[in-house]
Amino acid sequence: MGKDMTVNRRDVMTGLAAGLATGLLLPGQGWATAGAAGLTIGDMQLQTLSDGHLVLPRAMLFAGLEPAAVDQILQAKGIGAGPIEPPINVTLLRHGNRVVLFDTGAGPSFQASAGRLLSVLETAGLSPEEVTHVVFTHCHPDHLWGVLDDFDDPLFSNADYLMGRVEWDYWFDPNTASTISNERASMAVGARRRMQIVAERTTRFEDGQEILPGIEAQASYGHTPGHMCFALRSSGESLLIGGDAIGNHHVSFAEPDWPIGTDQDAAQAAKSRLRLLDMLVHDQMRLIGTHLPQGGIGRVEQLGGGFQFIPDSVN
Repeated sequence: MGKDMTVNRRDVMTGLAAGLATGLLLPGQGWATAGAAGLTIGDMQLQTLSDGHLVLPRAMLFAGLEPAAVDQILQAKGIGAGPIEPPINVTLLRHGNRVVLFDTGAGPSFQASAGRLLSVLETAGLSPEEVTHVVFTHCHPDHLWGVLDDFDDPLFSNADYLMGRVEWDYWFDPNTASTISNERASMAVGARRRMQIVAERTTRFEDGQEILPGIEAQASYGHTPGHMCFALRSSGESLLIGGDAIGNHHVSFAEPDWPIGTDQDAAQAAKSRLRLLDMLVHDQMRLIGTHLPQGGIGRVEQLGGGFQFIPDSVN
């Protein structure tokens, strides 16, 4: 009876989400749902799906930086005054008989502008039950909290879950909520609650491990203590799923060593960011970034003493 009840509740939520899909397109979401944000790497088919966007005060991102210098970079990218509203791109991979999601978006209880993944999946013709694997870059709300539905059941009911061991151990530790900074304590509580529900179906992995065929985990610590990126390789082509290791397309490209307020260890995050940017340029790897514009898929070029992100849509 419990299993049947879960299926019925999910059917209700799926129906509601499908009905809302055409009326809740946020900046960038319609473009992503239309399938334009996609590419093929060898025999891997990738697409980014929009979970909506975040609304972040500038002080959260740029505290301690010179405001005039930040404004100059932002204005060059056409970003005016007010909050920063980065997109949330969730990566979908189809490879052989696997359907893989990298992160799960924010879910229904984080920000009103986010949590759209379920409706976008339906619009793309994919049900949550068809997802075979969910791979997490890290445990922040906009990456983990969408793992559950409104009834606190796993949304991706047939999936296996994978997370880096360092990240898992940090957020699953019940002491983290009392030792992390006050503004992050609620995130720690929310992360652990969700992790407890999927714990028995979660596999932990190490840096450098091939977690699925053609997918290698790469440690990129700093944004969180165990943040992971993923290098995808097939038929001589390569791509990096960067998560939040490079969390914006403006300041962190132009001045990658500048500290960003959403990074838990800003100095370590800057080192990881610079290393990844150098690798992306040197190896001519494509990049998918969770909070990068126009679907988040593109390439990286050097520009002066820094870098720039070139979305695929303008190539």
